[in-house]
Parts: sequence; C-alpha cells; structure tokens
Amino acid sequence: MKKVNLMIFDFDGTLVSTGDDLVKSVNYTLNTLNLAERPKEKIIGFVGDGVSKLLERALGEENVKFHEEAMQIFTDYYGRHLLDNTVLYPHVEEVLRNFENKKKVILTNKHHHFTLMIVRGLKIENYFEEIVGVDSTPFRKPDGRVMDYLLKKHGTLRAETVMVGDGVNDILVAKNSGILSCGCLYGLGNKNDLLNLQADYYCNDLLEINSLFN
Repeated sequence: MKKVNLMIFDFDGTLVSTGDDLVKSVNYTLNTLNLAERPKEKIIGFVGDGVSKLLERALGEENVKFHEEAMQIFTDYYGRHLLDNTVLYPHVEEVLRNFENKKKVILTNKHHHFTLMIVRGLKIENYFEEIVGVDSTPFRKPDGRVMDYLLKKHGTLRAETVMVGDGVNDILVAKNSGILSCGCLYGLGNKNDLLNLQADYYCNDLLEINSLFN
C-alpha cells in the first residue's frame, strides 16, 4: 500500500451520483428556451468542465446567443433541485471514515456553493478540510497551479498526495502537478478515456482505495 498524507477527491461522479439532477436541470433549461432536449448520455458526456461549459455544449454553436440566459435559468433551477435524486456512491462514508486521520479535500469544477449545499445535504462536510470549487481559486482542473495552491496550504509532499476522480481532468491535473492519480471507473467519466491516460491506480468501486493507500 502507498502512504499518502493528502487525499484530494473530485465530486460529481466520484463521491456523489449527480447525473440525474444535472440532466434534468439542463433539459429544463433547454425547454425554457424552447430548444430541443438532449439525451441523458449526451449531457453526461458534457460534464466535467463546470456549468458554463456544460451549457455551452448543451446549447450547441447555433444557440450560443442564449448562453447568458441559460446560465440564469440553470442556476436558479439546479439550486432548488440539486438534491432531488443526488446520492452518495456506495461505500463513500466507509472510505471517508477509513481515512479519517488523513487530510481530505474536495476539488471540483462545480461551483463552490452548489458543492457545499450537496455536501451538507448528504452530511459529509465534517470529513473534509476544505472544498475547492471552480470559483474558489483563479485556476481550475486540469491546471496544475490549483494543486500548487493545495500542496502549499496543506503542507504536503507531491509524492504523498493523491487525486481521486472519475474524469479526464482529474488524471490530467495530477499528471500536470506531479502527484499520484487514481481513476474511478464507475462514475460519469468515459471509461476508455480514463484508461488511456494511464493513471497510477484505478478502482471499479471507491471501496478499493482502502487497500491501495494508507
């Protein structure tokens, strides 16, 4: 097992299953704008780079003029419905309890206030030292500078830090900053894309990391 001192977790698709509420919020936004809905699989494929990119992709180039209005509609609707269907993935609390003596941080391209609302709603806030959203620092995944901020703040060596996530950006931010990476193959991210990036570790269930790190 590999010794780590700082564990950095992605959020959507890693700790929480948020897909259904994101899909419903995107399609509500498109409906409100009198635009055609998108299939669930398509919208899930748009997730990972924050709400602005999510809506840009869902609107398509031909409807980019609606982007600002779409942001307002989505933000209002999602803020009221982000816990309708969102739940923790299996074994999340078991894993967080197992690593209760390790520093743990959430690093997400989701907005901080949305993330905090879900974390509090699912009662996992006390497990984490910090929640870093897309609007928390000037940098976002996969920019390695967001990791420089975390490493300096929490006083941890790169060799003893791991990024755990289901998205391409999670593996890339780890590689860009010289820390360990663990790809979660059960989440929202494309499995083949994750495997092609050759992360240091992989798991098909978050519970598996209990036997990877100590």
